[in-house]
Amino acid sequence: MATAKERMAHIIEAQPEDSSYEEILRELAFARMVDRGMEDSDAGRTIGNQEMRERIRTWRS
Repeated sequence: MATAKERMAHIIEAQPEDSSYEEILRELAFARMVDRGMEDSDAGRTIGNQEMRERIRTWRS
């Protein structure tokens, strides 16, 4: 598995040459969110669709 530095370098290198600082940061943040989501899934830290619907319903109150 690649180190964090290697993964970041790969993401940055994959961006177009005219990418802005903000666009690159957004891509790095997105990749980190995906990684965290996969880690949560692997560890069983997920909920089902029905549970999520119920949680969202409570936000509306």
